Amino acid sequence: MASQATVNAGTARPSAGIPTSKPTVYKVLLAISLVHLFNDSIQSVIPAIYPILKDSMTLSYAQIGWISFYFNLTASIMQPVIGMYTDRKPKPYMLPLGMASTFLGMLLLAFAPSYAFVLLAVSLVGLGSAAFHPQGSKVAHLAAGSRKGLAQSIFQVGGNAGQSLAPLLTKWIFIPLGQFGSIWFTLVAGAAMLVQTFIARWYKGVIEAGAVTAKKTVQRAMDPAKRNKIAGAIVVLVFLVFIRSWYAAAMTSYYAFYLRDVVGTTIDQAQIYIFLFLAAGALGTFFGGPLADRFGQRTVIFVSMCGAAPLAALIPYVNLGWATVLLVLTGFIVFSSFSVTVVYAQTLIPGKVGMVSGLITGFAFGMGGIGALVLGNLIDAHGISLIMKLSSLLPILGILTLFLPSDRKLREWSSEV
Repeated sequence: MASQATVNAGTARPSAGIPTSKPTVYKVLLAISLVHLFNDSIQSVIPAIYPILKDSMTLSYAQIGWISFYFNLTASIMQPVIGMYTDRKPKPYMLPLGMASTFLGMLLLAFAPSYAFVLLAVSLVGLGSAAFHPQGSKVAHLAAGSRKGLAQSIFQVGGNAGQSLAPLLTKWIFIPLGQFGSIWFTLVAGAAMLVQTFIARWYKGVIEAGAVTAKKTVQRAMDPAKRNKIAGAIVVLVFLVFIRSWYAAAMTSYYAFYLRDVVGTTIDQAQIYIFLFLAAGALGTFFGGPLADRFGQRTVIFVSMCGAAPLAALIPYVNLGWATVLLVLTGFIVFSSFSVTVVYAQTLIPGKVGMVSGLITGFAFGMGGIGALVLGNLIDAHGISLIMKLSSLLPILGILTLFLPSDRKLREWSSEV
């Protein structure tokens, strides 16, 4: 068994971020991207149903923020934990089991008789998301071969495409059907479990072939100065994702109310503008990975934040026609680094794919729930117009990208592992 563990540790080394000549398994990448679309389209039900719940349960903006907080907090706390656990003990069938929690959450949401049951329902959906994302990102990493940026883009574009459906769900399902419309998404969860079973079998086969194992690597003494630089880079990267999540929370949770109360559209009409923002974001997610493969990861992260900053800042001050153009451009640019930040973090901390993916796509992104809660309370206190104008300035903080190590420095650190 000891010799077998040695062999497995050697074969697992490419998953630690070192270039590999293994082929890219596109059928698995497309399958995991499809499940990501299913998973995040179900997640998108949560913000999509806000206008319905606000009216039917007479909720304040702060209470809407608490719904987002419960959902995101469940997902954000559990994702790094599940990621660390599955790095040590790979669990392929956690994928369909996590979706079972999502299924129960959607079933409960359809029949939730009170605000407390809504909070419980969204927490179950968040738990299912926490089980999916670290494992899904790891599957994408294993199926990537040498095309890590492209693989993460394929994986993440499914999720962002699913999120972009939220405003259309509001327009076509929840406005005509109300809260009970969420029952239809139990069918989506069922379909996702079927696809995940196929993926889990492939993942199990990879484990049995020795490409993945709960390995015990020899810990090399790392230069304390280098360790501090890596820790500092992770802090900056998490903060950047945190800021992007706060901005996304402002747009997805409250922009529809801004358009209704300030601009004068209906909630129904407002969904089209949010959809354009999110759909452009899904497109930006797809192109971000290949662009990072060509121009560098830090460059794409910097451009995605600072390039979007002036456009985002203008949105509250222009007419609806120009706002539409700016929404599309801002969505495309700001989400172009979505998959890139994951690959960058995996390069910073090689060999911890699940934990790192959970940290970036889970903890940092999930902290957008705190953003939604804070913004909801601020809107109740100071009005939606002022808070949306202040939120539009958040991408300016992308200037902190300059404190991240360059791609060349990352390669130097990787070669020293």
